[in-house]
Amino acid sequence: MSHEKNLPENLDIEAVRSTLLEAARAAGEITLPVFRSGAVVDNKEDQGFDPVTRADRDAELAIREIVEREFPEHGIVGEEYPDKTSDSPFSWIIDPIDGTRAFISGVPVWGTLIGLTHKGRAIGGLMSQPFTGEIYLGLAGASTRLWDNEKSRLSVSGVQKLADAILFTTTPALFSRPQRAAFDGLENKVRLSRYGCDCYAYCLLAAGHIDLVVEPGLNIYDIAALIPIIEYAGGRVTTFEGGVPDGGGDIIAAATPELHRQALDIMGSK
Repeated sequence: MSHEKNLPENLDIEAVRSTLLEAARAAGEITLPVFRSGAVVDNKEDQGFDPVTRADRDAELAIREIVEREFPEHGIVGEEYPDKTSDSPFSWIIDPIDGTRAFISGVPVWGTLIGLTHKGRAIGGLMSQPFTGEIYLGLAGASTRLWDNEKSRLSVSGVQKLADAILFTTTPALFSRPQRAAFDGLENKVRLSRYGCDCYAYCLLAAGHIDLVVEPGLNIYDIAALIPIIEYAGGRVTTFEGGVPDGGGDIIAAATPELHRQALDIMGSK
């Protein structure tokens, strides 16, 4: 399922592209110097651990400033600050550091996520990993990787069977008990499974390196930017029930419809 047909005719795609890239660079100038430098970590939860750093907050402010300058009429939803409401059908969805646990652990699988939605559907998205220098961009029907001054078109793998698939999830500990039982069954059917890649796993899927990502309980800012990257590379993303994933929830992302259907049969309604 692609969002390409849903692109509004009055949207300036090049302005969106330049805004995404400028915002990603601005965020990277804040997050990269702090990475692996002993960042001070606050806990957003009274019980449990939901880490946030000053870099999260400062990077989101930098992104918001650029978006508000270029598209002042658009809404904004971010992880660290209150939503900016608007009558516009467009909203920018921001996660300044997706994978803060990886960030504070020195593992370069975190990323800055910036998405654009129209009437609630994700139509453009970017993931920036400043440590590796990679940017993954899904916009106007094309999914690309920008790295080392080179641009390459992304395409998912052609894997159609679970027995041939590489499966990723951030950690099985996030699943509910019924979901964990279903995930264990799914994991037993795939060729290989790995944990801990956060947003980076979805980009690996879009690039054809892995085939399946299954994760529960995602917020809108965890997934909105990644949907166009995957779908414009030929992949499929839904909730566990097969529904629209743009607002978050329990997510299945797969390289092919056939692979997605098999994962959905196992994880659905759990």
